[in-house]
Amino acid sequence: MQTQNQSKLRLLFEILMVSTRLGLTSFGGPVAHLGYFHEEYIRRRKWMDEKSYADLVALCQFLPGPASSQVGIGIGVMRAGVLGGIVSFIGFTLPSVIVLILFAIFLHNFGITDAGWLQGLKIVAVVVVAHAILGMAKNLTPDLQRKSLALMAVVVTLLWQTAFTQVGVILLAGLVGYFLYRDQTLEEKTDQVHFPVTKRFAIICLTLFFGLLIVLPLLREVTNLNWLAMFDSFYRSGSLVFGGGHVVLPLLEREFVPTGWLSEEEFLAGYGMAQAVPGPLFTFAAYIGGVINGWQGGLLATVAIFLPAFLLILGTLPFWNYLRQNPKIKAALMGVNAAVVGILISALYHPIWTTSILTPVDFSFAAILFGMLVFWKLPPWVIVLTGAIGGYLLSFI
Repeated sequence: MQTQNQSKLRLLFEILMVSTRLGLTSFGGPVAHLGYFHEEYIRRRKWMDEKSYADLVALCQFLPGPASSQVGIGIGVMRAGVLGGIVSFIGFTLPSVIVLILFAIFLHNFGITDAGWLQGLKIVAVVVVAHAILGMAKNLTPDLQRKSLALMAVVVTLLWQTAFTQVGVILLAGLVGYFLYRDQTLEEKTDQVHFPVTKRFAIICLTLFFGLLIVLPLLREVTNLNWLAMFDSFYRSGSLVFGGGHVVLPLLEREFVPTGWLSEEEFLAGYGMAQAVPGPLFTFAAYIGGVINGWQGGLLATVAIFLPAFLLILGTLPFWNYLRQNPKIKAALMGVNAAVVGILISALYHPIWTTSILTPVDFSFAAILFGMLVFWKLPPWVIVLTGAIGGYLLSFI
């Protein structure tokens, strides 16, 4: 038994070391993260075969939440059970969480939200989101029907800016997608995949996921506790995001900026800084929590926004064999993904563009940064560093 426990500890330590190295070096967003995972976990270490990895990636793309983080959690679970998933998550996420919390505390304590380099980071946010939209639109809106759904999402989310608009748009787009694509023939292999999570445990996780989604807003209303309100806002944002980290931007902006918990300038400066660190973009929540309540707020925000990802991946692994063979579910998701593109375009205009591109000089600088990212294909940290330095120099013009 002791030998078995030592073997399990060694396995967990190995997962922690490998995932931490990935957390320190994985720049470039969710798609790039999946490439790093494939190189490290599949090609080098052979922890999973190619087919199982492809199935896991497909499941995480299907679910709301941070897809790359969920893939990392799933690999940890399949390697060493639930503890392996937790360790894998900690290693991949903690480096960027620490950096963003320290940045939030520094920014908040020194009161430098009007500094020129922060304007540069806000322009970086314009460039990064515009680049994300181009890539996602190409893949997720290839036909006229889905382009029309994206346009509908743009108009509705710009004209009716409420906390529930994005959720309503996503649900409506899923319904439309179901009716448009339910009879579409989907040709793919349907081999069975076995996951080391019992259906009973999965049902408990799914029950907890939906239970918290319902109970937290009610508790928030009757208790008036600031930490509970924060937890609820981050949990709901993490639960309702389809399409990756960039889509969480409008949800978090509408949760925290209008309520006065942080300013528009602080929000966009942090979003720009989040591009400079490796790891998942959802760690942007750690920055927001850090601005609101120091390192305690940063850790609370991190747990709250990633908890839905944990519960969903653990709750759906045993049922993936059914989900991936159901064309009606995939049809609904095609509509949802098209709406995600529209929500991103809406977020690009407001709040990002309207608070960042104020002069022809700002637009010119954004165009240069966009060319560096898209045409010259420079890494994101170079874009962020150039944006910060350029913003500082432009403040003297």
